[in-house]
Amino acid sequence: MSQGPIYLDHAATTPVRPEVLEAMTPYFTARFGNPSSMHRFGREARVALDEARERVARCLGASADEVVFTSCGTESDNMALVGAWRAQRRKGRSAVVTTPIEHKAVLAVAHHLAEEGTTERLLAVDANGVVDDAAYDASLGEDTALVSVMWVNNEIGAVQDVPALAARAKAAGALFHTDGVQAFGKLAIDARTQPFDLLAISGHKIGAPKGIGALYVRRGTTLAPLMHGGAQDRGRRPGTENVAMAVGLAVAAELVVAEREAESARLVALRDRMEAGLLARVPDAVVHGRGARARAPHIVNVSVPGTDSESMLMALDLQGIAASGGSACQSGSVTASHVLSAIGVRNDLAIAAVRLSMGHETTVEEVDRAVQVFASLAAKARGLAGVA
Repeated sequence: MSQGPIYLDHAATTPVRPEVLEAMTPYFTARFGNPSSMHRFGREARVALDEARERVARCLGASADEVVFTSCGTESDNMALVGAWRAQRRKGRSAVVTTPIEHKAVLAVAHHLAEEGTTERLLAVDANGVVDDAAYDASLGEDTALVSVMWVNNEIGAVQDVPALAARAKAAGALFHTDGVQAFGKLAIDARTQPFDLLAISGHKIGAPKGIGALYVRRGTTLAPLMHGGAQDRGRRPGTENVAMAVGLAVAAELVVAEREAESARLVALRDRMEAGLLARVPDAVVHGRGARARAPHIVNVSVPGTDSESMLMALDLQGIAASGGSACQSGSVTASHVLSAIGVRNDLAIAAVRLSMGHETTVEEVDRAVQVFASLAAKARGLAGVA
């Protein structure tokens, strides 16, 4: 009997959970109304949309009016950074502080804002991807408009102390945004006790479909809208709302929040088992970010000297194992990850990096098989390359 495929790319995207699909289906069929319409079909859609917003808000420790539905994490990050910076600029603040290991959805926006007149400050991070405290405090000044630091790095899994960083930014009079795409459902997030102003989440990382995300906007935070032409979502994001997707996000969010503690503990055990197995079989392998003071439970990023990620990923795929070479947005790239370069990883190790990320469906048996296959393929690749 042949063994089935093993999916170890949950940091890129996750399968839609059956409960989510079931909840969404009526809004593609019988309950198809436009939530802005006043007739029965529209009212039915409006009720579903409002309930979905309430449900997502509860999962964030927020109020419904603090949740904006978006199409994805990238849109949420763009809305937060551009909208907040333009609003803050009117108050005389123009500097944006971020890190060199952010997702490109943040870094590219920061670079774009530099063309509009912002001062862009990139923070120093250590070899495990953790923000340097002294550099962080030095970056905050009277001109600081916005700080953006991702909660969980999507490539190496390093966790930042977002509540502490947000409190220090607020004390300096700046707004604080965090890309919470890899953190939501893995870490405890509560807007009632954690002082971030803006937080982005993405549905397809937590068992909802691609094409839906959300941005938390703390009440009282002003955002200049990116789009114009409608009054939906208090004018923050005009356009007809995607009711089915919002319902799906709400169900997925409730599931991952309810399961978070038990599932995160399970994933930590799988992560540690995978790393121990890899290092036992390939002692000179390097697990990036392993020394961080806090790590995400689901991400392992490993390099084997004498290999390259492109060849390893192709070989793994032929063996039925799906993984990636970094963030999903860099798939197909042969250059070193900007995250690994920023934390000082040697180029030969950076181009060898493979990210193995686990999720709700991952089993112990799959981890053990993946470790065995990975080690065997690495040994073969090194033999072909003449590396001992």
